[in-house]
Amino acid sequence: MLTNDAALVLFSGGQDSTTCLAWALERYPRVETIGFDYGQRHAIELAVRPRVLEQLRSLKPEWAARLGEDHMVDLGLISQLSKTAMTEDIEIEMQENGLPNTFVPGRNLLFMTVAATVAYRRGLTVLVGGMCETDFSGYPDCRDDTMKALQVALNLGMDTRNKLETPLMWLDKSQTWQLAERLGGRQLVDLIRADTHTCYKGERGELHDWGYGCGTCPACELRARGYRLYHATSSHNRPAGAD
Repeated sequence: MLTNDAALVLFSGGQDSTTCLAWALERYPRVETIGFDYGQRHAIELAVRPRVLEQLRSLKPEWAARLGEDHMVDLGLISQLSKTAMTEDIEIEMQENGLPNTFVPGRNLLFMTVAATVAYRRGLTVLVGGMCETDFSGYPDCRDDTMKALQVALNLGMDTRNKLETPLMWLDKSQTWQLAERLGGRQLVDLIRADTHTCYKGERGELHDWGYGCGTCPACELRARGYRLYHATSSHNRPAGAD
């Protein structure tokens, strides 16, 4: 059921943010998107964003009517401030502090702060992000407590009453695929599989049953494992794209 709110979705061009965008399009009469160029190693995600947006518009007429302006923001300072496997061509590994070196300190905090600023200017009252505490790489800025605290801080700092929604927070990757199917049917599942990008290494050479990627980085492993569990339990029980 539609609410009277308007939403700004943090949209990277990946599986999670695409699912969140579909979720928002089902709920809000006006939806805009925001993406960030922060010098990410997998910059291919920025290249696939326009096609994913175009494909989403084609899935449902009501989605096309609700999906509005896309905002791209240059946050290159993130790559200047931190040396991580997400911003440099270095081997992905665990660090002494127990976090993987794909963790970009402050990234989601900065993303949400910038998104809140754009939302303020655009008159948007809901921020939607794909943060998840169930299937994640141990990133502290993906935790529910972090997002709740950030919502309080942003509303206090801007004198607003905005909501910060994280529809995937308690879903594993299999359930995220299931949610996509509920929102947009097999067409949305196929779109996510073939057109979105998740691989940390930016590999887009081979289309696997779960999508493009190197197949070995943490993002690919999560996506592949989730898809295969989803596929095994799906009522369709057939390869994506098959008739």
